[in-house]
Amino acid sequence: MVNSRRFYWLAQLGGWAGYFGLVMLSNYSRDPKILTGLYILNWVLVILTGILATHVQRFVFIKLGWLNMRLPALIPRLLISSTICALAIWGIDFITDYYTGFLEELKFEFSVPRMIFGIIGVLILVLSWNAIYFTFHFFQKSRKQEISNLELAASNKESELKNLRSQLNPHFLFNSLNSIRALVDIDPIKAKKSITTLSNLLRQSLVLGKENLVSLENELNVAKSYLDLERVRFEERLNVEWEIDSELADFQVPPFSLQMMVENSIKHGISNLKEGGIVKISAYSNEDRVCIKVVNTGNLSKVMDLGVGIENIQKRLELQYGDNASFALRELPDNFVEALMCFKNERV
Repeated sequence: MVNSRRFYWLAQLGGWAGYFGLVMLSNYSRDPKILTGLYILNWVLVILTGILATHVQRFVFIKLGWLNMRLPALIPRLLISSTICALAIWGIDFITDYYTGFLEELKFEFSVPRMIFGIIGVLILVLSWNAIYFTFHFFQKSRKQEISNLELAASNKESELKNLRSQLNPHFLFNSLNSIRALVDIDPIKAKKSITTLSNLLRQSLVLGKENLVSLENELNVAKSYLDLERVRFEERLNVEWEIDSELADFQVPPFSLQMMVENSIKHGISNLKEGGIVKISAYSNEDRVCIKVVNTGNLSKVMDLGVGIENIQKRLELQYGDNASFALRELPDNFVEALMCFKNERV
């Protein structure tokens, strides 16, 4: 971002220098002989006086807090301040013209109408300067506020994402411990093996849970470990099929998004069926999209509450991707349910 003080002085000096150049060019086009050394000297003094007076005026604006005032309160103060500034510039200009002998050279005769006309001319110039200055200030203030709002929105978004990610581990742990509890009395050896599997999964969750995005390969490994753990509980009731495009191994997805889809398919699908069922997991690219699909045996109409898993996935996709990702859950023919998560493929 441009340094405000440096920009102010560049604009201040550049603006007055530009005004001086226009005055010189205008007078030269009318009468080249008028540009005498004395004439140029007096205009240089006018410009220096203008720079000093407007800078003092800016100092007053800042010290009195006028830059933060609303227009109804600011306008009368600005008119009074600009009038005083114009009087000061005109007065100093008149004095310098007198002592340099420029008035005598022009054969100038003082009169009140001439004085008023001169002050009004300077006042218009000062008001124009103030209009430009305050317009720039309000624009800069608006831009800072916009940046501040964006930073606040980003901070809130990141906080919400962290909060959603923190929900995954307790939710996952709760369901996994229920699976192990069912094995403790039936088969202690399998229960011990399940605890080891769970330990590995929790270790993975601690690592991946800190990331905004992880590779699909890592996400698949988590899902496979989770299914291995659930297969111990469901045994022959749980059948898993995989259809993964190997070229998508490095594609980035939100951590635990696939695991939550798989968990949902078992909790609300397979676990409700005495005969069990199938969980089919596939990942593929389709035109400009990359899709991850989980199809399971089950029926949505029998599910009263899908729990926090699906809501969590939808909220995370909305916060992290906006319109560049989608999630859909629907019922298919022949007693199947499909969960489909798609992302815009930036590599296409």
